[in-house]
Amino acid sequence: MSKGKPPTGKYGNRTPRFDKSGARGSERPGSKHPDRPRGSNAKPATFKGGKPSFKGPRDDKRFADKGDGPARNPRLERGERGSAPAKFRPEGKPAYKGDAFKPGPRFDKGPRPEKGPRPPREAREPRAFIPGPIDPNQPQAGGNKVWLYGIHPVLAALANPNRKVLRIALAAEIDASIGPRLASLAEDHPRGLPDAEILSREQIDRLLPRAAVHQGLAALVEGLEDPDLDDIARATEHNDNARVVVLDQVTDPHNVGAILRSCAGFGVAAVVLPERHSPMATAVMAKAASGALERVPFVRVVNLARALDRLKAAGFWCVGLAGEAQTDINAADLTGKIALVVGAEGEGLRRLTRERCDLMVRIPIEKGVESLNVSNAAAIALYELRRRTLA
Repeated sequence: MSKGKPPTGKYGNRTPRFDKSGARGSERPGSKHPDRPRGSNAKPATFKGGKPSFKGPRDDKRFADKGDGPARNPRLERGERGSAPAKFRPEGKPAYKGDAFKPGPRFDKGPRPEKGPRPPREAREPRAFIPGPIDPNQPQAGGNKVWLYGIHPVLAALANPNRKVLRIALAAEIDASIGPRLASLAEDHPRGLPDAEILSREQIDRLLPRAAVHQGLAALVEGLEDPDLDDIARATEHNDNARVVVLDQVTDPHNVGAILRSCAGFGVAAVVLPERHSPMATAVMAKAASGALERVPFVRVVNLARALDRLKAAGFWCVGLAGEAQTDINAADLTGKIALVVGAEGEGLRRLTRERCDLMVRIPIEKGVESLNVSNAAAIALYELRRRTLA
């Protein structure tokens, strides 16, 4: 705010910010500009010709004496009005005077000596590792190889003649009980089995994922080849009570493993599932299946709706399991070849899958319960199909 202007607001015709009386312009008490009209944006009367008038130089209060004498400016008395004071130059900086160069004390010492090669860093001690018969240079897993762990999954894999076993890791404390069984399986296996590597539990932990419950036994195996849907049709051609389970986007490997275990218990010929939105046959699934992964074949298809059409052509009746169905599973006619279609939890069966089903059934449960776990529902439905066969 310049000298002489009243402290008005953003615009000249508004109420001044510091005046609580409401008066503006010349109406303000003690106004220095009585000739200025109210609300005018004209310059104050003290400005003539657009330039301010000064009565003389203003004393600089920064250089005022602390006593009662007049204000003084030491720079003006020394004649330094137009030049800045000399800056401080620390010792060691080169001084320049015109075109001449005067070396400072830093440059009087001569050239800096050349440094030799950097001494090598002391070698670190290797990380502590318990040596064992497993060669760390061998591939652990990847591609079509997978580590299986747990007594039941591993023994079932070793008993499967179609499995190719690469390595067997056995804990020393269970060698006395599991060692003879491994020797017996090695004699009966058509491809033969490698010798078991006796390790500690800590060494086996390093080979497997974190928190894997291996029970002291693990095996590195190659994956099984998935059969084709036509192979299942030929295998069940003369079986009038054949059962096939179709999974519609069941993504949890624990649920798929539990369904495989139920399928093995109730004599299901195969499990059909889509290639997308379905888990792979990993160690988690094998652990949940408890050996059923070696007994029940997996059939992966590109299009699930077309796969149901092919099952119909092979003589199967497609029965969908849904909670909103009108027919109870115990009241439905479930004779002949049955393909039980189970959907994912929450979403259930997709529209195209429902349209391919010949019949929709439900498991009667209490009204307060929304639905059952998909693995539990599949087990109940397979028991009902098994009971019809034995009746």
